[in-house]
Amino acid sequence: MHTIDLNADLGEGVTDDLGLLAVVTSANVACGYHAGDQSIMRAVCYEAAARGVAVGAQVSYDDREGFGRRHLDVDFETLVDQVAHQVALLDEVARACGTAVSYVKPHGALYNRVVHDEEQATAVLTGSGELPVLGLPGSVFLGLAAGLGRVAHPEGFPDRAYTPEGRLVPRDQPGAVHHEPSVIASRAVDMARSGAVASVCVHGDSPAAVRSATEVRRALETAGLTLRSFA
Repeated sequence: MHTIDLNADLGEGVTDDLGLLAVVTSANVACGYHAGDQSIMRAVCYEAAARGVAVGAQVSYDDREGFGRRHLDVDFETLVDQVAHQVALLDEVARACGTAVSYVKPHGALYNRVVHDEEQATAVLTGSGELPVLGLPGSVFLGLAAGLGRVAHPEGFPDRAYTPEGRLVPRDQPGAVHHEPSVIASRAVDMARSGAVASVCVHGDSPAAVRSATEVRRALETAGLTLRSFA
């Protein structure tokens, strides 16, 4: 039976983390640079460990004011250090809660930047050691990771629109974000059945995040897919 992972962004202080942890199989946890703090990380990691949900480091530019969504130019060595610090901080918290960081996923502007920017992608990979990575199919980030012998998992976003080139439509453009849970769920099933992705992501900062994630999981299971973390 075909398996698929369901991931969401947690620890950002803007949604129901416990509600999402009851549904997802992997949790991308904010590491304090765009949102969250050690107390929030601890609460998420403790519950994730109890539920068997994989914990991933959601690394970001140092941009709490812009929620990590502003386009910043950060030099290579600085970004390496920032990524390494975020991963180490979350891993320390996670291990104290009985789990560990098992993968890395960039957030926001950094996620979109490493789709095409080799230097920034290399910095994220360098700062994250040998951890598996999660990213956009066809991205420079996943290509470089695979070339280094890293485990690289492609993901799909059923709640986001795509360009003809397979990139995410910028959030400031009309129709960039899908809000109807039934639409999101249907798109998630299509993505999972395509075999092109190892995971589907429901954004955790949406007001309907838990409802959407719940409908996505129900639709995937109804379609005969087994929910299991890629990690």
